[in-house]
Amino acid sequence: MSQPTGSLPRRTNQAAETHILGISAFYHDSAACLVRDGRIVAAAQEERFTRKKHDASFPKCAVEYCLREGELGIGEVDFVAFYEKPFAKFDRILHTYLACAPAGIRSFLKAIPLWIKEKIWMKELLRKELSYDGNIFFPEHHESHAVSGFFPSPFQEAAFFTVAGVGEWTTTSYGVGRGNQLEIYGELHFPHSLGLLYSAFTYFTGFKVNSGEYKLMGLAPYGEPKYVDRILKELVDLKEDGSFRLNIAYFDYCVGLTMTNGKFERLFDGPPRKPESKLTQRDMDLARSIQEVTEEILFRMARQVRKETGLRHLCLAGGVALNCVANGRILREGLFDRVWIQPAAGDAGGALGAALFVWHQCLEKPRHADQKKDVQQGSYLGPSFSKEEIRRYLTDQGIPFLELADEEIPERIADLIAAQQVIGWFRGRMEFGPRALGARSIIGDARSPGMQEVMNLKIKFRESFRPFAPSVLRERVSDYFELTEESPYMLLVAPVASSIRREMTAEEQRLFGLKKLLSIRSAIPAVTHVDYSARIQTVTEEDNPLYYRTIRKFEEKYGCPVIINTSFNVRGEPIVCTPEHAYLCFMRTNVDFLLLENFLLEKKHQKPLDKDIDWLKEFELD
Repeated sequence: MSQPTGSLPRRTNQAAETHILGISAFYHDSAACLVRDGRIVAAAQEERFTRKKHDASFPKCAVEYCLREGELGIGEVDFVAFYEKPFAKFDRILHTYLACAPAGIRSFLKAIPLWIKEKIWMKELLRKELSYDGNIFFPEHHESHAVSGFFPSPFQEAAFFTVAGVGEWTTTSYGVGRGNQLEIYGELHFPHSLGLLYSAFTYFTGFKVNSGEYKLMGLAPYGEPKYVDRILKELVDLKEDGSFRLNIAYFDYCVGLTMTNGKFERLFDGPPRKPESKLTQRDMDLARSIQEVTEEILFRMARQVRKETGLRHLCLAGGVALNCVANGRILREGLFDRVWIQPAAGDAGGALGAALFVWHQCLEKPRHADQKKDVQQGSYLGPSFSKEEIRRYLTDQGIPFLELADEEIPERIADLIAAQQVIGWFRGRMEFGPRALGARSIIGDARSPGMQEVMNLKIKFRESFRPFAPSVLRERVSDYFELTEESPYMLLVAPVASSIRREMTAEEQRLFGLKKLLSIRSAIPAVTHVDYSARIQTVTEEDNPLYYRTIRKFEEKYGCPVIINTSFNVRGEPIVCTPEHAYLCFMRTNVDFLLLENFLLEKKHQKPLDKDIDWLKEFELD
């Protein structure tokens, strides 16, 4: 079921509607979004279609999907919005190279010709790629982030701050959103960037920049904060208000081809870890240290924003807003009553922000917020596939299946989970953003002591230290976690409730590093991290009815309202988009069952893939 190409259907009698196509591209996580009269119609990352993780190329497939979902031809799009200003970004790059010359000549010779040939002429490039001759807008990078953080939120008025790597010059911004207007109060500028600081440690500990930062966050609880003082003394001049300056002498990202340099290596006791090599205690201690520094910087920023704005609601966006451990701390500190985080907080969400910027800021269209529910629609904004399409695919391929009625699915899947089976769950519209939220998920029993290791090593083919997230019924979240707020987008980490914890023995408390994995810490050990925390998704019937009813049936029959939810992919692969992607991932792993909408596939009834490629080499590791 490849995505159709060619001419797109044209809508009729829609003259009164305004359509805005938002685009982010050419750094990482390219994406497209379609907004109709202020309502989000569709949004998706390019990687899901091309199968190239964090694909930075022009989002041709994502654009085609958005237009198809909106039943539009490109000629019916009123405005195109690109998520940053290319000339301003080129100005920053050029000034940085000139300031650092002659250092960085290799990087300069690699980057500048591409900019002069193509990227700086973005308006012409967009017209060519889209065959579009209408109006094109270019908000600033952090404006796009800020808009994506506030305008879809449930709040009529809120403070916001955005923290990322870098766009044009801005790396951090904060301000206030009221109605359909944003006012930026202050900014930090390149090269002083919390996102780039965190990415430098991602690189140094052997993970891939703009991809492996979440691994660094997951590794942190295994280490000790041994290097915090060294980081704050040598690398970061941190002020009480959260502003800071980096000591650029330790970094190579301004003009080099790596993130850190020899001086950084000497400061932290040796060279960077080689990718895929054994993790050492130093790597774990570095992860813990930079995580604590990051949390402290973000906490001070939040405290300052609260002080300056006096507002009780906060919105977050930018790549650093995906650091759900830091988000959880901001919420627990009680500075704000409610915190809303854009589920596609990184550059992909810039496409959404750019489109909404045009609607509210440029066209001055009103915005309505009810203080309760956001307008992100659960972030289920990607493609879906009908039962007829899937039945045709399965039949044409000769794939055996059992068709279930909707009312049969919850109990059948609950029984399989309880029997320690692992299920690929593929239903409804694909998620927008990096998290699987019960549309393209792999699910299992959170009560199982061995399930984390099984799913990491035999299904995801990834490092054993990586934690899994729980999906929990919204009304039961506070019974299992120290959290009363909703967390629909899996962007908050909170402690597991003391009532279900298991205290460690003296011997277990002496374990360090990855040996901590050996101990059972709670009644839901498969989703309890070694520091008794969990990255939580709260599930409501309104957002995802069948997923909710399945978890509720699991609780009714087996006494637990929590299951494992991890993304439907293997390491290095984007989350699956189509039924073919799901079937291939199912067959290439030790997933036991696959639910494609209403069709249940059991592994033992499937014939082996014929002439399958060496898929472990197909995807670039992160």
